[in-house]
Amino acid sequence: MLEPKPEWLTVLPPAGAEDEGRNYVRLKGLFKELRLHTVCEEAHCPNVSECWGGGTATLMLMGDVCSRACRFCMVSPGKPGSPPDPLEPENVALILSKMGLSYVVLTSVDRDDLPDGGAEHFARTIRATKEMNPGMRVEVLIPDFQNDLDSIRKVVEAGPDVVAHNVETTMFLSGRVRDPRAGYWQSLSVLRSVKKLDPGMFTKSSIMLGLGEGEEEVRLAMMHLREAGVDFLTIGQYLRPSARHLPVVEYVPPGTFDYYKHVGEQEYGFSYVASGPLVRSSYKAGEMFIGALLDGKVTTINEQSA
Repeated sequence: MLEPKPEWLTVLPPAGAEDEGRNYVRLKGLFKELRLHTVCEEAHCPNVSECWGGGTATLMLMGDVCSRACRFCMVSPGKPGSPPDPLEPENVALILSKMGLSYVVLTSVDRDDLPDGGAEHFARTIRATKEMNPGMRVEVLIPDFQNDLDSIRKVVEAGPDVVAHNVETTMFLSGRVRDPRAGYWQSLSVLRSVKKLDPGMFTKSSIMLGLGEGEEEVRLAMMHLREAGVDFLTIGQYLRPSARHLPVVEYVPPGTFDYYKHVGEQEYGFSYVASGPLVRSSYKAGEMFIGALLDGKVTTINEQSA
């Protein structure tokens, strides 16, 4: 039996819900018609209607079966069984050109069955999307590619606007939360490699709270992420997808998320921290700031708040 959720985890209709609702329904129909997978739906994201309605979406490449089995994730684990669709990069770019999105996140399941983990497929999709949608901002949320530098290079050289890779949790909890083939230090190495390959590339990561971490552990993760050059951080509440997943240890109150946002931006120097119970790695508010930063409309989080 799943734990009862506190009232602050209730998803309320966003401002302008009627217009955003129509856009959500339109996109949902398109994704279904064209057999595209979205992490928004696969991972049961609580913000799906707000993000789709407001011009952002997260598409999942290379199928909907993951070769890893992290204990927090709703995406189906198993053997992917078939190579990626060779037409997917061009099809994704074409579909995005019809959707009116301003910001897209391209992510994928882990594909440890592929020699490069799917890096070339990512790169082809980035290039096709950029070519067909020159005004669209493209963020990629990549797997670790088993920390293979050549695979990471393929993605970076394809020219996304942001490269994200999630540490997911704190150093001490990583072994219990993530698949054994993943790792806290391996993820930090991936993020560090992106910056070494392109010092001007924006990088991003994400941490879930409510799995039993303490404040010092969260602060240590922030320090390690900044040492790896990470620019943007999202912090959200872990919500147990089913009884077979890890239980929630704590529902973290909103004030604690506000505190971590302040700590991340003011003490550790992240360019932006999106922190709240319903914040996820791909999050509309954060993407709006990143888009403004890339367009030169703001240079710091303080300008956005002014």
